[in-house]
Amino acid sequence: MQTPPPRLEIKNLKRSYDGRRVVDDVSLKVMPGQVTCLLGPSGCGKSTTLRMIAGVEMQDSGEIHVDGKLICDTVFRIPPERRQIGLMFQDFALFPHLSVAENVAFGLRTSRPEKRARVRELLERVHLSHHIDAFPHELSGGEQQRVALARALAPRPRIMLMDEPFSGLDNRLRDGIRDQTLDILREEDTAVLLVTHEPDEAMRMADQIALMRDGRIVQQGAPYNVYNAPVDRSAMAFFSEINVIRGTVQNALTETPFGQFLVPGAPDGLEVEIVIRPQHLRIDFDRSGHGPNPTPIDGTPARGVVERARFMGSESLLEFRMDHDGSVLKASVPNVFLPKAGTVLWLMMRRDRCFVFPVRK
Repeated sequence: MQTPPPRLEIKNLKRSYDGRRVVDDVSLKVMPGQVTCLLGPSGCGKSTTLRMIAGVEMQDSGEIHVDGKLICDTVFRIPPERRQIGLMFQDFALFPHLSVAENVAFGLRTSRPEKRARVRELLERVHLSHHIDAFPHELSGGEQQRVALARALAPRPRIMLMDEPFSGLDNRLRDGIRDQTLDILREEDTAVLLVTHEPDEAMRMADQIALMRDGRIVQQGAPYNVYNAPVDRSAMAFFSEINVIRGTVQNALTETPFGQFLVPGAPDGLEVEIVIRPQHLRIDFDRSGHGPNPTPIDGTPARGVVERARFMGSESLLEFRMDHDGSVLKASVPNVFLPKAGTVLWLMMRRDRCFVFPVRK
């Protein structure tokens, strides 16, 4: 059986402003019913990529395909209104002078009875039927977001582009509205490309994450894989705090206060960074000036002194001043563990949770 084409596919998109490359050879695919998050810091080219797909901005080179058919390159271009692509933005962009029903019906090109039926269907799905005659200023932020979703879905788009759509919502409302939005989009079998700078949002929402930096996609994959197999130190640091220890390769090994680390295939003299997240440091108690015995899994313990300990709600975050070089390492542990400043403890690094990257010059 032939595999269906991606609902959305972009190939080698490039865009420059005043000689500066903002989007640099970006390619990705989104299948029907799939949510892909374009994740990265502000200014990395995420929103520009979205605008090119929507057709409100032209690429310098590259192609955009929908259901296997070309909709835009540098010669051929289908206008935005004929691309069957929906848009949702942070500011909702509702028309203040139109009622909820009129806002939802705005993009429909059908008969009046068909419009009315589609509007009622969508407002029921977003639980806003009782506000059908209200105006945007009479609604809460969460209700306005749901109206914006209903309006974007009304023409039955094959693709939904979402640019930071939940960032203006109160944290208490955000999770519920986010989950409801995705449920509806998946029911409609809509391909979703969502732009965000928040790793937690991408991890929660995405089937696939495309991590973007300086105009390029540096890593793509399922959230689990992107988080647990980062392509470099910067990718790892984008998702969480990290600890970094430097070393130099000699005979495929790097010597550190935490013991040796294997660096197969690396040339002698290469400077590397051994990176580990705070939750993967193991903490043990001091035994009259001695730490626990080394193990193959955790390596050699290194002595540190607690500088501060804070309770963060579901975990405790500790900062240690390390004896070997005076550096500060952070460790987190579940629940409450708040040793006093000056307490001597020993840290160990789980080998299966460490990543070794070459130092970038």
